[in-house]
Amino acid sequence: MQSVDVRIRCFCLLPALALLVSLYAHAQEVGTITLLSDTQLGVIRGYSVLKGLEGMRLRQGDILVTGPAATAQAQLEFPGGAILELGPSSQLLIFSHTPSAAELVLLTGWLKGETTSGVYRYATPLMTVTTKGGNVLLHAQGDAAEVFVEKGVATVSTAGAAPVASSADKLFFARKAGKPMPVAGRPSQEFVAAMPVSFRDFLPSRLSKFEGRKAPEPKSDHDVSYAEIERWLTISPAWRRGFVERFKPRLQDTAFREAIASHITALPDWEAVLHPDHKTGPATAGKSNSPSR
Repeated sequence: MQSVDVRIRCFCLLPALALLVSLYAHAQEVGTITLLSDTQLGVIRGYSVLKGLEGMRLRQGDILVTGPAATAQAQLEFPGGAILELGPSSQLLIFSHTPSAAELVLLTGWLKGETTSGVYRYATPLMTVTTKGGNVLLHAQGDAAEVFVEKGVATVSTAGAAPVASSADKLFFARKAGKPMPVAGRPSQEFVAAMPVSFRDFLPSRLSKFEGRKAPEPKSDHDVSYAEIERWLTISPAWRRGFVERFKPRLQDTAFREAIASHITALPDWEAVLHPDHKTGPATAGKSNSPSR
């Protein structure tokens, strides 16, 4: 009789558990891919590389990678009306996103963001731009970063320097590694010439096209390789928080493990995981801020 009661209670709990799982999965979703043009979009989720699709839901922790075509476009839309577009050869981490604030890390490539509400923080390894409502164009490459405040007001900050608020004569900020950040009232000719053509116009929303439709389920293309995340593993500790736990399962792959081992000097976070028997001090992996696969 007791076993019957247990089965009944378990059966009654199943709908509640299913609801909790559904709510948790939904809470992970922070935006939608609403346009892909001339690019294959890779989405690194957990330690898998998914094939990006229009209508696909985005999650906190996703890393998006666009293709190299000069006309490559990937448009992302978020609650509250924010629209972001990625240009060619871009890598973007959705580090955090809430209804009132977001932090997105552009490792390399081009990004245009248009927002009307909420605090959006666009970070690169060399500079960060924050806006509460405006349009910004951001370009990042290995040792340089540039920001153009096209509309509204933004604040640009760099490590070790006071933040600079945009104004009529402070709209274009450029910085090279190890050098001061010059400020100008208009973007440089080189910036305009290299800027993706689609960035010249305002970004029309396409979100209504996907309302009421079931989001497509992206397929896994492959497990991430070391080369695909190499630069992410050495960015600011604040941004790579949780990466060790997230990508640790890839150590089962010989090539990945050997790559980590050969670069261990630049990857101190991985020492304790790679050599758990060595008492070299605590790992700095921290708790994952991103969903695992």
